[in-house]
Amino acid sequence: MRRRALVAGLLAAPAIARADAAFPDRPIRLVIPWPPGGTNDIVGRLVTEGMAARLGQPVVIENRGGAGGMLGADVVAKAPPDGYTLVLGGSGSLTITSLVQARVPYDVATAFAPIGLIGLGPNVITVHPAVPARTLAELQAVARAASPPLVYASPGVGSTGHAAGAMIAQALDVPMEHIPYRGTGPALNDLLAGRVQVFTNALAPMLPAIQSGTLRAIAIAGRARSAAMPGLPTTGEQGFPQIEAATWFGLLATGGTPPGRVLRLHAALGDTLAEPEVRRRLLEGGLEVEPSASPEEFARYFAEDRARWAPVVRHAGMRVD
Repeated sequence: MRRRALVAGLLAAPAIARADAAFPDRPIRLVIPWPPGGTNDIVGRLVTEGMAARLGQPVVIENRGGAGGMLGADVVAKAPPDGYTLVLGGSGSLTITSLVQARVPYDVATAFAPIGLIGLGPNVITVHPAVPARTLAELQAVARAASPPLVYASPGVGSTGHAAGAMIAQALDVPMEHIPYRGTGPALNDLLAGRVQVFTNALAPMLPAIQSGTLRAIAIAGRARSAAMPGLPTTGEQGFPQIEAATWFGLLATGGTPPGRVLRLHAALGDTLAEPEVRRRLLEGGLEVEPSASPEEFARYFAEDRARWAPVVRHAGMRVD
């Protein structure tokens, strides 16, 4: 029996190789697990343009927001493992959501096949201009005196913005109320309208409002200043080094996707990120381009990121039943 299975496997191998060599022979779907208008949308559309040209097939974007990115991720987790359905994953939609949600309909460690890291975007802490604070120390004083408490927005329960907001409240030792939205776009709209006071998010969608003065940046929540806003001090420079939150972006396929197809997609992603114009546009949007050398390297980063956020989420008591 074992010999027959081995022979069958050897006979099937050339057919599998031919199938992978022809991949892709039809359009690829990229699920962005957030509504249009946020950082994920900006990064996803920019990267897929270059990948489509290299793969010789269109990459069709599908925005599927909800549940902190879990609804869109679930679509990919349950898709056929053939490399034709991808997800633009991130620290919020895959890492933190899996730690916060009580019932996740997939095993985040096995449901996805990591393809490659795109880059990292240190979060920027912003406030509505009506908030009389320009530094973290001033924000701390305002929050302590506020009644009712200041309200911070997030792109959704379990998002990086949710965890970052909780981290800020802990570090400043102040009460703040959390209001989740269905993506960065809706949260940013309510911040600009003054319905919420604080929002921590990747820089890309915030930059135009910051530059126009309709939004005030308080600090970069990372170890280094952003090249897009070199004059904005970091949280560490302002005396709060414990506030550190970066949003990562990467591509993943359904778990079980053939390694040859994963490598094909990784190569197309890497070649796209090597384009000077793509790197320039991502950098201007506040994203530090850091492609992974291999799918395996990205897989290790993915696992380490989840281990890093687990105690933060636990300490904050972030849980959705």
